[in-house]
Amino acid sequence: MRAITFAEYGGPDVLKLSEVPTPEPGPGQVRVAVRAAGINPLDWKIRGGGMAQNFPVDFPHTPGFEVAGVVDAVGDGAGFAVGDEVFGWSETGSYAEYALGKTLAPKPASLSWADAVALPVAGETALRVLNLLEVREGETLLIHGASGTVGRFAAQVAIAKGLTVLGTGGSRSLDDLKSLGVVPILYGDGWEERVREAASGSVDAVFDTSGHGVLPGSVELRGSQDRIITIADAAAFELGLTFSSGGEQSREVLEGIAGWVTDRGVTIAHGKSYPLADAAAAQTESEGGHPGGKLTLTVS
Repeated sequence: MRAITFAEYGGPDVLKLSEVPTPEPGPGQVRVAVRAAGINPLDWKIRGGGMAQNFPVDFPHTPGFEVAGVVDAVGDGAGFAVGDEVFGWSETGSYAEYALGKTLAPKPASLSWADAVALPVAGETALRVLNLLEVREGETLLIHGASGTVGRFAAQVAIAKGLTVLGTGGSRSLDDLKSLGVVPILYGDGWEERVREAASGSVDAVFDTSGHGVLPGSVELRGSQDRIITIADAAAFELGLTFSSGGEQSREVLEGIAGWVTDRGVTIAHGKSYPLADAAAAQTESEGGHPGGKLTLTVS
């Protein structure tokens, strides 16, 4: 089968389109004929070697965590049948024609492949952090990077829960944020004062998805270190703040995430979809930091 692999750490140029053996599912696993693979910052951070201690890989390695496709073969006790449409987490790398996985859920018929593959990372992260922040109806939540895939999902869920959401973003994203019911805040110099004006004072909780040095200002806005969580800024450890990474990967979590889209009206902003062979270009755009929506690979 065709798969993207890299045999050493480095820039996007280490990614190669290769012929590799088609994997066979073991107990509890299914083989998925991949229709779409999600692009995430963690993919290129691992490729670059910066995550070698936390995410060591064996070479050659196929990147990609998020997968959506059709079950092609099943292992014992997998709980799916050949022909089922699924989405979730890949165990063998989703930048490939076929991938193995255990943590999958049925893809709702109303979701496109691109919709489904956009959900695992963004949805799980958004719901996890909102839960950790213990957000409540009537509160004001500040989301840094609200136009990104995680921030956008979190903003819509928080609004549905009855919160006022202030979201920072670039100038081209402010109209979109406003259309979702978010109070848009232009990021950059002076963002703290713009938040104070919009919030008529302090905020109750802060969710940083951007990692752009906003944590000290967030502490000042809150007046304390509590109820501030980042998923992107390692400065949290020096500042005594919570850095949240990882989370529960289960079929139930995936079904809950999909339900926010199919039943509660959460929408997904899509960026460009690249063919499998152009994975390096997709990671390059992701690394640039302004994709304008979820980046994906279309595999077949």
